[in-house]
Amino acid sequence: MRIRDARAVVTGGASGLGNAVARHVVAAGGKVVMLDVQDGAGRAAAAALGPHAHFLRCDVTSEMEVNSAMAAAAAHLGHLNLLVNCAGVIGAGRVLAKNGPMPGEFFTKVVHINLIGTFLCDKAAAAIMQGNAPGTDGERGLLIHTSSVAAFEGQIGQVAYSATKAAVAGMTLPIARELARFGIRCVSIAPGIFHTPMMDGMPQEVQDSLGAQVPFPARLGKPEEFAELVAAVFEIPMLNGTTLRLDGAIRLQPK
Repeated sequence: MRIRDARAVVTGGASGLGNAVARHVVAAGGKVVMLDVQDGAGRAAAAALGPHAHFLRCDVTSEMEVNSAMAAAAAHLGHLNLLVNCAGVIGAGRVLAKNGPMPGEFFTKVVHINLIGTFLCDKAAAAIMQGNAPGTDGERGLLIHTSSVAAFEGQIGQVAYSATKAAVAGMTLPIARELARFGIRCVSIAPGIFHTPMMDGMPQEVQDSLGAQVPFPARLGKPEEFAELVAAVFEIPMLNGTTLRLDGAIRLQPK
Protein backbone atom coordinates (compact mmCIF):
# COMPACT_ATOMS: atom_id res chain seq x y z
CA MET A 1 0.00 0.00 0.00
CA ARG A 2 1.17 3.52 -0.76
CA ILE A 3 0.28 6.44 1.49
CA ARG A 4 -1.28 8.27 -1.47
CA ASP A 5 -3.84 5.46 -1.57
CA ALA A 6 -4.66 5.70 2.13
CA ARG A 7 -8.29 5.98 3.06
CA ALA A 8 -7.77 6.75 6.70
CA VAL A 9 -9.69 7.28 9.91
CA VAL A 10 -7.69 9.16 12.55
CA THR A 11 -9.06 9.42 16.07
CA GLY A 12 -8.05 12.49 18.04
CA GLY A 13 -7.58 14.13 14.65
CA ALA A 14 -8.50 17.66 15.71
CA SER A 15 -5.10 18.36 17.24
CA GLY A 16 -1.67 17.04 18.14
CA LEU A 17 -0.34 13.79 16.72
CA GLY A 18 -3.66 12.89 15.12
CA ASN A 19 -3.89 16.16 13.26
CA ALA A 20 -0.31 15.75 12.02
CA VAL A 21 -1.22 12.34 10.62
CA ALA A 22 -4.29 13.76 8.89
CA ARG A 23 -2.23 16.56 7.35
CA HIS A 24 0.42 14.12 6.13
CA VAL A 25 -2.08 11.76 4.55
CA VAL A 26 -3.84 14.56 2.68
CA ALA A 27 -0.55 16.15 1.57
CA ALA A 28 0.51 12.77 0.12
CA GLY A 29 -2.70 12.48 -1.90
CA GLY A 30 -4.74 10.31 0.45
CA LYS A 31 -8.08 10.97 2.11
CA VAL A 32 -8.91 11.14 5.78
CA VAL A 33 -11.82 11.30 8.19
CA MET A 34 -10.96 12.75 11.59
CA LEU A 35 -12.86 11.60 14.67
CA ASP A 36 -12.76 13.71 17.82
CA VAL A 37 -14.93 15.04 20.63
CA GLN A 38 -13.66 18.58 19.93
CA ASP A 39 -16.42 19.60 17.53
CA GLY A 40 -15.30 23.13 16.68
CA ALA A 41 -11.62 22.31 16.43
CA GLY A 42 -12.34 19.21 14.37
CA ARG A 43 -14.46 21.07 11.84
CA ALA A 44 -11.85 23.81 11.55
CA ALA A 45 -9.08 21.25 11.07
CA ALA A 46 -11.00 19.49 8.31
CA ALA A 47 -11.81 22.77 6.58
CA ALA A 48 -8.14 23.76 6.66
CA LEU A 49 -7.17 20.53 4.89
CA GLY A 50 -9.65 20.89 2.05
CA PRO A 51 -11.96 18.47 0.24
CA HIS A 52 -9.93 15.34 1.01
CA ALA A 53 -10.53 15.73 4.75
CA HIS A 54 -13.75 15.28 6.67
CA PHE A 55 -14.69 15.50 10.37
CA LEU A 56 -17.11 13.46 12.45
CA ARG A 57 -17.72 13.98 16.13
CA CYS A 58 -17.18 10.76 18.03
CA ASP A 59 -16.63 9.74 21.63
CA VAL A 60 -14.37 6.68 21.39
CA THR A 61 -15.66 5.36 24.72
CA SER A 62 -19.12 4.85 23.19
CA GLU A 63 -19.39 1.62 21.20
CA MET A 64 -22.51 2.89 19.45
CA GLU A 65 -20.85 6.16 18.41
CA VAL A 66 -17.69 4.39 17.25
CA ASN A 67 -19.59 1.87 15.11
CA SER A 68 -21.72 4.59 13.57
CA ALA A 69 -18.80 6.95 12.90
CA MET A 70 -16.62 4.20 11.41
CA ALA A 71 -19.39 3.13 9.04
CA ALA A 72 -20.05 6.74 8.03
CA ALA A 73 -16.33 7.36 7.52
CA ALA A 74 -15.94 4.29 5.30
CA ALA A 75 -18.96 5.35 3.25
CA HIS A 76 -17.52 8.84 2.84
CA LEU A 77 -14.08 7.54 1.87
CA GLY A 78 -15.31 4.79 -0.41
CA HIS A 79 -13.39 2.23 1.62
CA LEU A 80 -11.16 2.12 4.71
CA ASN A 81 -7.60 0.77 4.82
CA LEU A 82 -5.95 2.70 7.65
CA LEU A 83 -6.95 3.42 11.24
CA VAL A 84 -4.68 5.54 13.44
CA ASN A 85 -5.73 5.63 17.10
CA CYS A 86 -4.54 8.96 18.56
CA ALA A 87 -7.45 9.79 20.87
CA GLY A 88 -6.27 9.76 24.46
CA VAL A 89 -5.68 11.59 27.72
CA ILE A 90 -2.62 11.96 29.96
CA GLY A 91 -4.45 10.99 33.13
CA ALA A 92 -1.74 12.22 35.51
CA GLY A 93 -2.21 11.41 39.17
CA ARG A 94 -0.55 9.65 42.08
CA VAL A 95 -1.87 6.49 43.71
CA LEU A 96 -1.53 8.22 47.07
CA ALA A 97 -1.87 11.97 46.52
CA LYS A 98 -1.87 14.77 49.09
CA ASN A 99 -5.65 14.85 49.04
CA GLY A 100 -5.98 11.08 49.41
CA PRO A 101 -5.83 7.92 47.29
CA MET A 102 -6.62 8.10 43.58
CA PRO A 103 -10.36 7.59 43.00
CA GLY A 104 -11.13 4.42 41.10
CA GLU A 105 -13.36 6.43 38.79
CA PHE A 106 -10.36 8.48 37.64
CA PHE A 107 -8.34 5.36 36.76
CA THR A 108 -11.36 3.85 35.02
CA LYS A 109 -11.90 6.97 32.90
CA VAL A 110 -8.33 6.84 31.59
CA VAL A 111 -8.76 3.14 30.79
CA HIS A 112 -12.03 3.81 28.96
CA ILE A 113 -10.53 6.49 26.73
CA ASN A 114 -7.01 5.21 26.06
CA LEU A 115 -7.51 1.46 26.06
CA ILE A 116 -11.14 0.56 25.51
CA GLY A 117 -11.50 3.39 23.01
CA THR A 118 -8.62 1.96 20.98
CA PHE A 119 -10.15 -1.53 21.09
CA LEU A 120 -13.60 -0.31 20.04
CA CYS A 121 -12.11 1.54 17.07
CA ASP A 122 -9.91 -1.42 16.13
CA LYS A 123 -12.74 -3.90 15.92
CA ALA A 124 -15.09 -1.51 14.11
CA ALA A 125 -12.42 -0.69 11.51
CA ALA A 126 -11.31 -4.31 11.10
CA ALA A 127 -14.88 -5.43 10.49
CA ILE A 128 -14.98 -3.01 7.55
CA MET A 129 -11.44 -3.70 6.29
CA GLN A 130 -12.03 -7.44 6.01
CA GLY A 131 -14.31 -6.70 3.05
CA ASN A 132 -11.62 -4.85 1.10
CA ALA A 133 -10.25 -6.34 -2.10
CA PRO A 134 -6.83 -7.83 -1.25
CA GLY A 135 -3.76 -6.02 -2.51
CA THR A 136 -0.14 -7.13 -2.67
CA ASP A 137 0.51 -10.00 -0.23
CA GLY A 138 -3.26 -10.15 0.29
CA GLU A 139 -3.18 -7.00 2.41
CA ARG A 140 -6.44 -5.28 3.29
CA GLY A 141 -5.62 -2.73 5.97
CA LEU A 142 -3.61 -1.48 8.92
CA LEU A 143 -4.48 -0.63 12.53
CA ILE A 144 -2.07 1.67 14.39
CA HIS A 145 -2.07 2.18 18.15
CA THR A 146 -0.47 5.12 19.92
CA SER A 147 1.42 3.72 22.88
CA SER A 148 4.13 5.67 24.74
CA VAL A 149 7.59 5.22 26.23
CA ALA A 150 5.68 5.49 29.52
CA ALA A 151 4.45 1.98 28.79
CA PHE A 152 7.99 0.80 29.60
CA GLU A 153 9.39 3.46 31.97
CA GLY A 154 6.33 4.91 33.62
CA GLN A 155 7.07 7.84 35.88
CA ILE A 156 5.64 8.67 39.29
CA GLY A 157 2.14 10.01 38.66
CA GLN A 158 1.67 8.05 35.43
CA VAL A 159 0.15 4.87 36.84
CA ALA A 160 -3.13 5.14 34.91
CA TYR A 161 -1.51 6.46 31.73
CA SER A 162 1.30 3.89 31.76
CA ALA A 163 -1.11 1.04 32.37
CA THR A 164 -3.19 1.94 29.33
CA LYS A 165 -0.20 2.56 27.07
CA ALA A 166 1.33 -0.77 28.07
CA ALA A 167 -2.02 -2.40 27.37
CA VAL A 168 -2.39 -1.03 23.83
CA ALA A 169 1.15 -2.23 23.12
CA GLY A 170 0.33 -5.59 24.71
CA MET A 171 -2.72 -6.27 22.55
CA THR A 172 -0.87 -5.42 19.33
CA LEU A 173 0.60 -8.87 18.71
CA PRO A 174 -2.54 -10.91 19.45
CA ILE A 175 -4.58 -8.61 17.21
CA ALA A 176 -1.99 -8.92 14.43
CA ARG A 177 -1.98 -12.71 14.76
CA GLU A 178 -5.75 -12.99 14.75
CA LEU A 179 -6.32 -10.62 11.83
CA ALA A 180 -3.49 -12.04 9.71
CA ARG A 181 -5.98 -14.31 7.93
CA PHE A 182 -7.76 -11.19 6.68
CA GLY A 183 -4.56 -9.45 5.62
CA ILE A 184 -4.98 -6.78 8.32
CA ARG A 185 -1.86 -5.65 10.20
CA CYS A 186 -1.57 -4.07 13.65
CA VAL A 187 1.38 -1.96 14.86
CA SER A 188 1.93 0.29 17.87
CA ILE A 189 4.06 3.43 17.92
CA ALA A 190 5.50 4.52 21.27
CA PRO A 191 6.45 8.22 21.11
CA GLY A 192 8.80 9.85 23.58
CA ILE A 193 8.41 13.51 24.55
CA PHE A 194 6.65 15.27 21.69
CA HIS A 195 5.61 18.87 21.12
CA THR A 196 1.82 18.62 21.25
CA PRO A 197 -0.81 21.18 22.35
CA MET A 198 -0.40 19.94 25.93
CA MET A 199 3.19 21.21 25.84
CA ASP A 200 2.09 24.69 24.77
CA GLY A 201 0.68 25.27 28.23
CA MET A 202 4.12 24.84 29.78
CA PRO A 203 6.68 27.65 30.13
CA GLN A 204 9.32 27.67 27.39
CA GLU A 205 12.08 26.89 29.88
CA VAL A 206 10.22 23.73 30.92
CA GLN A 207 9.83 22.69 27.28
CA ASP A 208 13.52 23.33 26.67
CA SER A 209 14.44 21.31 29.75
CA LEU A 210 12.35 18.36 28.59
CA GLY A 211 13.90 18.50 25.13
CA ALA A 212 17.40 18.60 26.60
CA GLN A 213 16.75 15.22 28.28
CA VAL A 214 16.56 13.52 24.89
CA PRO A 215 19.98 12.05 23.99
CA PHE A 216 19.70 12.79 20.25
CA PRO A 217 18.29 14.84 18.76
CA ALA A 218 18.19 16.92 21.95
CA ARG A 219 14.76 18.43 21.39
CA LEU A 220 11.07 17.61 21.60
CA GLY A 221 9.74 15.28 18.95
CA LYS A 222 7.78 16.86 16.12
CA PRO A 223 4.24 15.60 15.39
CA GLU A 224 5.26 15.48 11.73
CA GLU A 225 7.86 12.84 12.62
CA PHE A 226 5.14 10.69 14.13
CA ALA A 227 3.09 11.13 10.94
CA GLU A 228 6.07 10.16 8.80
CA LEU A 229 6.47 6.94 10.78
CA VAL A 230 2.77 6.16 10.32
CA ALA A 231 3.25 6.54 6.56
CA ALA A 232 6.33 4.31 6.61
CA VAL A 233 4.50 1.58 8.54
CA PHE A 234 1.62 1.81 6.05
CA GLU A 235 3.99 1.24 3.15
CA ILE A 236 6.12 -1.57 4.67
CA PRO A 237 4.00 -4.75 4.94
CA MET A 238 6.57 -6.66 7.01
CA LEU A 239 6.02 -4.26 9.91
CA ASN A 240 3.40 -6.11 11.89
CA GLY A 241 2.61 -7.13 15.47
CA THR A 242 5.28 -4.91 17.02
CA THR A 243 5.77 -1.68 18.97
CA LEU A 244 8.12 0.92 17.52
CA ARG A 245 9.76 3.43 19.87
CA LEU A 246 10.04 6.94 18.44
CA ASP A 247 11.95 8.65 21.22
CA GLY A 248 15.46 9.89 20.40
CA ALA A 249 16.86 7.17 22.72
CA ILE A 250 15.32 8.68 25.86
CA ARG A 251 14.63 6.46 28.88
CA LEU A 252 12.35 8.14 31.40
CA GLN A 253 13.55 8.66 34.95
CA PRO A 254 11.23 8.04 37.93
CA LYS A 255 10.20 11.72 37.95
